[in-house]
Amino acid sequence: MKYRELLQKSMEQIVCDKKQQVYKYEEMLSMLCEEFTVAKQKRNTLYFIGNGGSAGIAVHMTADFLKNGRNKTHGMFDVSTITCLGNDFGYEYIFSEQIKMVAEKNDILVAISSSGNSLNIIQAVQEARKKECRVITFSGFKEENKLRQLGDYNVYVPSLEYGIVESIHNMILQHIVDEISAKS
Repeated sequence: MKYRELLQKSMEQIVCDKKQQVYKYEEMLSMLCEEFTVAKQKRNTLYFIGNGGSAGIAVHMTADFLKNGRNKTHGMFDVSTITCLGNDFGYEYIFSEQIKMVAEKNDILVAISSSGNSLNIIQAVQEARKKECRVITFSGFKEENKLRQLGDYNVYVPSLEYGIVESIHNMILQHIVDEISAKS
């Protein structure tokens, strides 16, 4: 029962911001749905990245936004690709090198990191900025994490529990793709 209460409390305390302007959850959800819908209409590519449990969310959302949302997505987790890039450039570049090679202006990078401080995620965001991509971040743990400062849209879950942060990130992204697919 305590887990459910912690999950509920964290849900109620989600912070959503755009250019340091804080929005209510419902407002941010609407804005994000619009971003993904416009990306679909313009055939911009979505890239989802994360490590560990966040990688699982990223892989899942790559498939769901493609199949259900009908968005153009690009998988970032091919084993041969990430091990090649990790070996040749270093683990901190496994996503940024892919962004450098394939991303185009106005594509969307969705960066998911519980801590918000993973170097490979930060590097990818910086590379996406150079390519003039839009960036949506999902982070947790400490309020001042690095990732939360870098997105066009930022969704922050105020919890130090991996399971809570990851569950909420997954739920929000699932909510967005379900909203998009309901309109199709």
